Amino acid sequence: MGRTAILVLIAGLAAGCLPKPRIVVGSKNFTEQVLLGEIIAGQIERRLGFVVERKLDLGGTLLAHEALKSGSIDLYPEYTGTALTAILKRAPVREAKEALDAVREGYRPWRLEWLPPLGFDNTFAMVVRASSAREQGLRTLSDAARRPQPWRLGAGYEFTARPDGLKGLVRTYGLRLGEEPVAMDLGLLYPALQKKTIEMAAANRTDGMLARPEFTALEDDRHYFPPYQCAIVVRRDALDRFPGLRAALAELSNRIPDSAMRRMNELVDVEHRPAAEVAREFLSNGGE
Repeated sequence: MGRTAILVLIAGLAAGCLPKPRIVVGSKNFTEQVLLGEIIAGQIERRLGFVVERKLDLGGTLLAHEALKSGSIDLYPEYTGTALTAILKRAPVREAKEALDAVREGYRPWRLEWLPPLGFDNTFAMVVRASSAREQGLRTLSDAARRPQPWRLGAGYEFTARPDGLKGLVRTYGLRLGEEPVAMDLGLLYPALQKKTIEMAAANRTDGMLARPEFTALEDDRHYFPPYQCAIVVRRDALDRFPGLRAALAELSNRIPDSAMRRMNELVDVEHRPAAEVAREFLSNGGE
């Protein structure tokens, strides 16, 4: 180090103006993920004072995972069922702890660590219009399978291909489909139900739109869908570089039950409030 550089360093130390640590938080490209990304980023800023770069709304599971592996992001929220089937290419498991243990072990060679879950389980939910459920006497997926008419199904792009998705659902329940499912962005599923473009949507249990009375989720009475506990996945080198990071993130563990996540999604999707604002309120209210 040259004399000039040393003098600049000394001056910076004296002035207390050395650059703050920088960490990059990512998320996938739907409301819940963006909300969680904002909550995680805000927690780091509040507890550690780091500069947080947000790379939210990155895309689907594989894009987010590759960004984490490459170091483009340091951490992001992921779901155990998704990681197990879409990333590790393993068969779904039905027990939550077994799924968490499996993804922790499977991610270890990448030096990626799963922190304790955030508290909610966002498994799939097959959603219909409440009026259709009343008129046709539908409460469970078995009820839906007994309907003589085939269903017009809408689903996200990943659902039709993943091993815990469409094929297994049809096989488990004998669900009849009239044609190929309509693949679309997750945010378009509920508008398509409202417009009757589709009759059933492969949605998620913590969707904010499920708080609206015109929609209902059919019970998975044969327990087909595996657990999808959400947890923060973080690069091991980030935990090594920032010793306080693990403790700061651990404060979010078990702090977000299903009802809280659904309500935050509702505030964004139904009441059209900014995700960053909803996340700040969550953190300022002590995670309630």
